[in-house]
Amino acid sequence: MAKLIINEENKLGTIAPEIYGHFSEHLGRCIYEGIYVGEHSDIPNVNGMRIDVVEALKELQVPVLRWPGGCFADEYHWKDGIGPKEKRKKMINTHWGGVVEDNSFGTHEFMELCRQIGCKTYINGNLGSGTVQEMSEWVEYMTFNGVSPMAELREKNGSREPWKVDFFGVGNENWGCGGNMTPEYYGNEYRRYQTYVRNYDPNQPIAKVCCGASADDYHWTEGVLKTCYDHTPGDLHGFMDYLSLHYYVVPEGWEMKGSSTDFSEEAWYKTLSKALYMETLIKGHAAIMDQYDPVKKIGMSVDEWGTWYTCEPGTNPGFLYQQNTVRDALVAGITLNIFNKHCDRVRMAALAQMVNVLQSVLLTEGDQMIKTPTYHVMHMYRHHQGATLLESSLTNVEPVGPDEWVVPKVTESVSENEQGIITITLNNLSVESVEKVEVQFARSGYQVVEAHIVSDADMHAHNTFEAPETVTEKVFAGYEVEPHGLNVTLPCNSVVEIRVAR
Repeated sequence: MAKLIINEENKLGTIAPEIYGHFSEHLGRCIYEGIYVGEHSDIPNVNGMRIDVVEALKELQVPVLRWPGGCFADEYHWKDGIGPKEKRKKMINTHWGGVVEDNSFGTHEFMELCRQIGCKTYINGNLGSGTVQEMSEWVEYMTFNGVSPMAELREKNGSREPWKVDFFGVGNENWGCGGNMTPEYYGNEYRRYQTYVRNYDPNQPIAKVCCGASADDYHWTEGVLKTCYDHTPGDLHGFMDYLSLHYYVVPEGWEMKGSSTDFSEEAWYKTLSKALYMETLIKGHAAIMDQYDPVKKIGMSVDEWGTWYTCEPGTNPGFLYQQNTVRDALVAGITLNIFNKHCDRVRMAALAQMVNVLQSVLLTEGDQMIKTPTYHVMHMYRHHQGATLLESSLTNVEPVGPDEWVVPKVTESVSENEQGIITITLNNLSVESVEKVEVQFARSGYQVVEAHIVSDADMHAHNTFEAPETVTEKVFAGYEVEPHGLNVTLPCNSVVEIRVAR
């Protein structure tokens, strides 16, 4: 039997709500059809945004949304997406599917979407093919409240009051699709561009996100930080508030990727093993960050993460549309537990992507919408947002899986909110057997407030438009309350949340 020891007296830090962020790119049917259908659509909408999608996202308590990319960001010219829609420029989306982008969803529409969801805004600027002036004017257009050409243009386009930009990414994946730069070259470009991401309202500063590495490219992290630190007085806070990291779980490698629904038991464990690699990456990049920022003023932003499979048969391969199974629920549970336990450095993240693309939380088809297993996991985990991480550790955890892809049978994280409610999230990674976990607290007298589970005995189980509730969040009763804790029985393939209070 595994044992989870929780020391609720030892509080380790705050789990930033932004760790539970999302990403929406002009890619496939994420924005168009997935989120935005236009004001004249027969699909119920408010100002063009699908009502069903917005309501589902509000239930998730989405804290922040990143837009417009992704690779698309570094070919996006923001002035193409403002003004009367019939006059907006059309372009070919060269990164994703070669389809026509009509720019009907632009800055004003994104800000309206965030208003409806009630989330913070994360804008990704164009460093790869854009100019310093273009980026500077976009920030002025969005945030300046005074007399200026950009403020006047914003008012002419229907928004008299400026918006709040919470986070601004200075380029995206500039080691690859954002310009194929060296870390030193990008570091110098970052220094220049970020200078003109001005805080026009000192009471609402913009947090600047520097482009970090892909997976285990520690050379990039070292080179960028060294370049940015050179000849910079004091620390980097304000000059750089976040350094990003991108990592995708690709079971069979980038050439084959693997099916999202037709996979073997070995592929199950291979996928979960690669999800667990996120912790190695965080530790590796954090160690380099510690050399330049030992007091941890700069946050790590894992603003692209999730599973990446071969797209669904019969769909445009450039649209990256894939199904979402119980396996993805486990990837989400594993990854979010890792983020929680590294909240001292990881302070923002974005699941890729929100709707109809990669490991999305929602899928749409016409006027239909379904919630994926990943959605239900993130809905359970929302209770960690803004809570305090508690010291916790697992012992007697059995390894499972084939030798090359062996994984611990159970992973966990534990937090406590302001009301004193403790949230425990547990994952059973085994595809075939239950696991009993003894949960032990430092104090006694806890009672279960609520408990839920996302699970299915069939590792391939997923939701379809014909059967939308095959995998859902259900009430969990597999526990017994003891004087100093709980005895929990985790089914195979399960993500479990148990909330307790005294």
